[in-house]
Amino acid sequence: MQKLVESFIATANAFDVEGALSLFATDAVIDDVSVGDVFVGQDGVRQYLERFFVGYSTNSKLLSIDELDGHHSDVRLDFTGDFGHEIGILKVAINPDSLIERIDADLE
Repeated sequence: MQKLVESFIATANAFDVEGALSLFATDAVIDDVSVGDVFVGQDGVRQYLERFFVGYSTNSKLLSIDELDGHHSDVRLDFTGDFGHEIGILKVAINPDSLIERIDADLE
């Protein structure tokens, strides 16, 4: 899980939308309370990445990862970008193929 999270951060920081998308299941869901929206499937994940990572020049730094079991982790990130600075929490779930199937995101 740590390697997958680090790969997601690296591809998102590089604004490599295609690389980041390759880490997600085709039916993945990102539910981000801080933006008040849910993004479903590859199209939704692409929209999320383009809007909130590329669009705001977001750079993420891993602060901590708490692996709850083989398929769930709580990830704490430091976000900086055109919006300023925030600390975020991502509850990450992966499927049996080790692809991200769900992220529940919020800000501290």
